[in-house]
Amino acid sequence: MAPLTDIATKGRKVEGHRPWPRVVVTKEVWRLAIQEFVEARATLLGLWGDTGAAHMALLDEASNDILVVTVEGREFPSVGKLHPPAIRLERTIRDLYGMNPVGLPDTRPWLDHGVWGVKHPLGARKRSSGPAAPYTFLPVEGEGLHQIPVGPVHAGIIEPGHFRFTANGETVVRLEERLGYVHKGIESLMTGASIDKAAQLAGRVSGDSTVAYALAFSRAVEAALGVEVPPRAVWLRALMAELERLANHFGDIGAICNDASFSLMYAECGILRERTLRASNACFGHRLMRDRVVPGGVAADLAKDCVEGLRALVETVRRRFPELIEIYDNTASLQDRTVTTGYLSPSLAREFGAGGYVGRASGRAFDARKAAAYPPYGELDFTVPVFDKGDVNARVWVRIREIEQSLALIEQIIERLPKGASPDGASPKGTSPMGTLRADLGTPGEVREGIALVETFRGDVLVSIRIAADGTIARCHLRDPSWFQWPLLEAVIEGNIVADFPLCNKSFNCSYSGHDL
Repeated sequence: MAPLTDIATKGRKVEGHRPWPRVVVTKEVWRLAIQEFVEARATLLGLWGDTGAAHMALLDEASNDILVVTVEGREFPSVGKLHPPAIRLERTIRDLYGMNPVGLPDTRPWLDHGVWGVKHPLGARKRSSGPAAPYTFLPVEGEGLHQIPVGPVHAGIIEPGHFRFTANGETVVRLEERLGYVHKGIESLMTGASIDKAAQLAGRVSGDSTVAYALAFSRAVEAALGVEVPPRAVWLRALMAELERLANHFGDIGAICNDASFSLMYAECGILRERTLRASNACFGHRLMRDRVVPGGVAADLAKDCVEGLRALVETVRRRFPELIEIYDNTASLQDRTVTTGYLSPSLAREFGAGGYVGRASGRAFDARKAAAYPPYGELDFTVPVFDKGDVNARVWVRIREIEQSLALIEQIIERLPKGASPDGASPKGTSPMGTLRADLGTPGEVREGIALVETFRGDVLVSIRIAADGTIARCHLRDPSWFQWPLLEAVIEGNIVADFPLCNKSFNCSYSGHDL
């Protein structure tokens, strides 16, 4: 019997949780579940708090089965005690809900910097007793060590985060991060909000992934309510998602090269990124396509003549991008900076369930578009590029190959896009323009629950939602891929020189905002 199936038989199944099951278990079974998924090498997808309960989402990568396990009460056995990737998630549960993961190895605050004015804002709210004690960084022992504090304020428009380096000369011995500076209270703002308002908030969790977040939120809502999205809207969503992926990968490749003082690639990739953003604006009326994916479908159809514009974009990238790849691959000074730098072992990537280019550069071939096969990706022909070198160079090459795959996906989507409202407003016989783009959600009349897993450009995002009987949001949790990638950045910089941190950091490109919620 598969480990998740075995766990599911030991709990009370929650009816109406879609599309994957949720079971409520005792603390003893919760503890057993931790041991079983660690031993069976299942993947922790998420761990979050709720009113009087904690939830844990698990993935069996062999079968792509997903199970949500719930334990009730103010205390629960710590997952982080046996599985380090859960530690920061449990520290967050303590901060937001005041719950106690028994046995948690690290009980320091994580998102709570002592400036909210209240403690446990999503649980039993109580007024803060005063200024927080100074944050205690982990000790490092040895001769000739010195510390280099960086941030939280950085040059340019980089989001805030503190990095505490301990170094021996130029070699980094330890890096410890301090995040949480851009906590926005997204989950609190969603509670009690309408579905449409919550969808807007979801699209603003991490601005560079607005399409993917809106898609994940929408799919969770649609699963909970049993809503079928119009076919044309399904394919338009995928088109937006691939345009978003293209723009971000172009930006990342250029920025990585710029951090190695190779500004030519930065400029050229910036041009391709700008062309992609302009094409997105021409097609959907917004450069980032924000608020275009909505629960039930999409809020905008393709603008007139934009299909030819998309074909022109693909042709331009296919003509120019191979030349840039050749420049990247044949510039010795650039390769000297990226090859073997910031090595992430396959075993560590697997343990943390690292998604996106971080995981795929270290041999973990997981992609939610394949694993969850949400429409229309189950009907599209594409491959997931995987490398095993685990360095900055490998993370660049994953992006390069994904750009090539996205170009092919855009072409397939254009060719197979179902008919809908035409740009001049005409609609197929017997339908209205929005009827081909967005389904009616209705009012549930009872509590409904849904969950979704969607691939962003940097990895998989998880959204779990509970909708009240009146159609408002009772609880929504959003987990960014960066939760499992930020700790790995600390690991890969060890043994590298301080000057290589910008390269390692940009090759990961973790989201501050997506992490800090």
